[in-house]
Order: sequence, then C-alpha cells, then structure tokens
Amino acid sequence: MDLNAATLWWVAAGVLIATELATGTFYLLMLALGTAAAALASYAGLGFTAQLVAAAIVGGGAVILWHSKRSREPKPAPAASNPDVNLDIGSRVHVAHWHADGTARVQYRGADWNVRFQGTGTPTGGDYLISALEGSTLLLKK
Repeated sequence: MDLNAATLWWVAAGVLIATELATGTFYLLMLALGTAAAALASYAGLGFTAQLVAAAIVGGGAVILWHSKRSREPKPAPAASNPDVNLDIGSRVHVAHWHADGTARVQYRGADWNVRFQGTGTPTGGDYLISALEGSTLLLKK
C-alpha cells in the first residue's frame, strides 16, 4: 500500500480531531484545519516545504484568530454568582427576621438555608433576591 503525502496529512487531521474529541481542546481543530490545507496543497502538486507552510499559515492563523476572538469576549461571572451555573440566583426568598450579625435562617425549596445579607444598612424582614451562593449559604440582596 502506497501512502502519498495528502493521505498522511488527512491521517494527521483525523488524529488531531480524535484527540480534540478526547480532550476538548478546541485549538486542535484549528491545527486540523492546517493539516487539511497541507493535504490540499499536496493535491495541488506543491512540494513538502509549501505543504508545511500552508499548514503553518492556515493552522497557526486559525489559532491566532480564535485566541484573539476569545480574549475580546467578556469574562463570565464567577460560578458563585453566575445564574448560568447556579439556577437559584435571582430567585426570591422571604426572610421573617434577621439576626444582629446580618444572617438569618429561611425555608427555601423545602429545606432550611442559612442566608447572609449583602448590602449596606440593617436588613429588615421581607422579600429578598438570591445574588450568590457561598458554600451552603445564600447571599441575599434587596
């Protein structure tokens, strides 16, 4: 069986894609694009050096473009206060009375929870929104 350069580039692309599926490293897909470009350069009859250059330009360029796109996106909120992670954030709870240290005990989702007031001033009884979770303590704001 005679393997030409294009076949080897496609095998390399397949290995990169399989490794990406196993590890979740999205950048490997960008490098797989580079190996696909090298395979196409091989089909075009270009030499091995030109194939390497095509792989480097396409794969490296894709990595650089993806990295710059990701760095411009806003950073996600920390998990403790991110409503995409903790679905309780934004829910309403009723606090009957607060302790002097700004903590209380409330009934929420069928269980007793420790809560702590986040804000200025002295909290009073009433409805509050869950703004974050800190361990098993709900952090509340008015």
